[in-house]
Amino acid sequence: MRNPSTNRYLIPPPGYRFRPPWYTRPEFFVPITIAAFVIGGLAILVSMNLADLKNQAATFDLNKLEQMESASVILDRNDKIFGQIYVENRETIPYEQLPRDLVNAVVSVEDAKFYQHHGYALSGILRATFKNLVAGHVRQGASTITQQLARNSFALKGKTYRRKLLEIFVARRIEDNFNKQKIMELYLNRIYFGGGLYGAEAAARGYFGKSARELSLSECATLAGLIKSPNRLSPWTDKAASRDARNYALTRMRDLGLIDSSKCAAAQAQDLVIGNRQNAQGQNYAVDYIRQQVINAVGWDRAMNEGFRIHTTIDGELQKVAEESLRKNLDKAEQHPGYDHQTYAEYAASFRAAKSSGTAASQPAPEYLQGAVIGLNNETGGILVLVGGRDFEHNQYDRALQAKRPAGTAMLPFVYATAFEQGMFPGTLVEDSPLDNRAVMIGGMTGILGEWGPESADNRYEGTMTARQALTKSKNGATVRIGMDAGLDEVLQLCRTAGIRSSLRPYPATLLGSSEMTLAELALTYTIFPNGGWRPIAPHILERIEEKDGTVWHAQRESSNRQNVIKPETAYEVHSCLMDALETGTGKAARSQFGLKKIPTVAGKTGTAYDFTDALFAGYDSNFTCAVWAGFDKPQKIYRGAFGRELALPVWVDIMNAAAARYSPSEIKRPPGLKDVEICLRSGMLATDKCYDTVKSATGDSVQKRTTYTEIATPAQMPTETCNVHGEPRAPVVADAPAPEVPRAQLAADLTEVKPVILKSPTLLAENDPYNSAKSIAKIDNVADEQLAEKQTPQEIDNRTPDAVRAEVRNQKTDKARSADDGKPILKAIPVEPRPEETPVEIRRAVPVGPMDEVEEGALLKAATPSPTKSDDE
Repeated sequence: MRNPSTNRYLIPPPGYRFRPPWYTRPEFFVPITIAAFVIGGLAILVSMNLADLKNQAATFDLNKLEQMESASVILDRNDKIFGQIYVENRETIPYEQLPRDLVNAVVSVEDAKFYQHHGYALSGILRATFKNLVAGHVRQGASTITQQLARNSFALKGKTYRRKLLEIFVARRIEDNFNKQKIMELYLNRIYFGGGLYGAEAAARGYFGKSARELSLSECATLAGLIKSPNRLSPWTDKAASRDARNYALTRMRDLGLIDSSKCAAAQAQDLVIGNRQNAQGQNYAVDYIRQQVINAVGWDRAMNEGFRIHTTIDGELQKVAEESLRKNLDKAEQHPGYDHQTYAEYAASFRAAKSSGTAASQPAPEYLQGAVIGLNNETGGILVLVGGRDFEHNQYDRALQAKRPAGTAMLPFVYATAFEQGMFPGTLVEDSPLDNRAVMIGGMTGILGEWGPESADNRYEGTMTARQALTKSKNGATVRIGMDAGLDEVLQLCRTAGIRSSLRPYPATLLGSSEMTLAELALTYTIFPNGGWRPIAPHILERIEEKDGTVWHAQRESSNRQNVIKPETAYEVHSCLMDALETGTGKAARSQFGLKKIPTVAGKTGTAYDFTDALFAGYDSNFTCAVWAGFDKPQKIYRGAFGRELALPVWVDIMNAAAARYSPSEIKRPPGLKDVEICLRSGMLATDKCYDTVKSATGDSVQKRTTYTEIATPAQMPTETCNVHGEPRAPVVADAPAPEVPRAQLAADLTEVKPVILKSPTLLAENDPYNSAKSIAKIDNVADEQLAEKQTPQEIDNRTPDAVRAEVRNQKTDKARSADDGKPILKAIPVEPRPEETPVEIRRAVPVGPMDEVEEGALLKAATPSPTKSDDE
């Protein structure tokens, strides 16, 4: 029987309601169960996604880590880097060539635990996750160096959690397959450093002009500071921000114990010195032409991505001299009185403003004074210097290779070379006197041919002179006469053989350089004079193209083929005249004014086009030929007096001085077939011991002056007769006998019944006058009175020999011509306005230039011949 007292507390009190334990209540275990299912589901989902991400990460080919687009490097003839060809400007280097300071700086800034983690840092991930959850979106990453390498190598872009997880798995794979040094090498060769520069080597050369291994501590820290925001922190964009980023990198290196405080302070105190952006990008006319030739040889994709080493003929140091001299001298020309065109400074200011506002593409083509330079190796035709304009960024049109402009009086040596080939020689006499412009038609069809060739404001006609003097002094009228005597067709043929592919108009104006040609053609033709009459087949700029392993992919064809143009004796005769032109003729300012050094057998010729639209100078030494041009893209007068010696000659002198210092020239030897011969200036014949003229001395006394000089000629060219002006006359071929002894032919008309024509004014007829009255320039006064007086004058008996009489008559005619010239104004030619359809087309972008040894079908003198009355010689 139960004791009631013991069960009293087991009985619920009245009104008591029973409540189950809390952990059995539905409001607790139901949410827990749901949460468990959700968490389990999420765990399964995450596990599945992680497995999927791991499998996806396993699909990436890690070999692509080393397959980076690599820039092809252009090397000059001395194996110095001259430029690059690239889509991404990158040059890969091994870890051993990376400076230790650069590696430490990158680790300090980007991944302090790089050597401790296995691809990712958990603490960094948790920190970044917290900040991203607070922000509500992904704002901060926790990428290690390995993760950044994975992201940049496999295009893992976008700020999503899935991308971040995939990046981690790829990073773990990279860590499993590569050691830390290799990962750092791949990373520093791939990442972007701003300014179009990829990889540490390209960044070092671009920003500091040196290889990565040569970087200082300050420069290493600068590059490390750029990685976080390359474009914004680039020293070309914001130098102050770049300096702050450098100083932060140095501070982190100090805090991590990688450098001491003194090194940190010293590096932070250094100024940030960087190179020019345009030079770093290597964009100039020479690099652009090389790029075109490489693409033509190996194809676009390979040229841009496979990292060739391109060996060229360019001399980097000479190229700098040429670019700087051209810029300096054309800047000076724009300050000359009478220059009223756009200047470089004006256009550059507007171009910079357009670039900053993003409208540079709509900028008009520049209209300031342009220039071009090309320099060739005489033996091989290799291009050592190539400048196609003043600024490649402003306009990519290559004026050295593409522009066709009048050569002006730089054409004269080929006229004289043709004449010497035809049997004339430097001592041949030629007439320097006014020439009717109807025979040439430069600047119009009336008046007298202008004389701009001598490049002198006080130029005057000098009468009879030797061919050497005419070429040395650049006499236009004399050149036309000697060219027509030699044959216009023969001159044109010689020019074609010498290397001018451009069509030359078959009119006398071409003798004075009115036909257009490229500067490269002109330079090539000038090589025939130092080479003894031959030239290289064509200019070239590529030597060989090598792959990374040294395999030669393409090489310049080694050829000993030469194009013979003229005889060695002719080449030397013209060369000796061009030496005189540089010493005493139109180029004499080279030494007296512009500082040309004592270079053995250096020679050259100025070139000035009609109305001062183009100024040139072409010249050479034994090794090197250089041609310089200045003018406008749209032909127009530069300013009155803009001669070749004023604009082009000083540039040529600077380049030749630099070339002579680098490539020592030697003497150009005279061919054994040339002999010395003493010539009388008055007759052009062999001198005698009586070749003297009576002249007035400074004191007014009559003195005898020797009229001879020593000339060079081949035996075939050498005159065979002695002077018939001085000394003993030669024996006549037909004996002079009194009239009664020898029967004479009688005239059909009685001249006494013919009324003479009275000249009312000075008369000038062309050289090919059918009435044989050329050079009839003497003024006739009171002709009828003189004839009447002559009839009334008793006839005197002349006992002189017939040869002496003829010589005196010749001298009297020459004296009359000179006296009539003195003080008489020279009629100016009427300029012909350029035809609109012949105005050169403005070109904003470079046109690809093919190899210069490819000749187009029908390119030479096969175009439609224009009318001589419309010759565009403006």
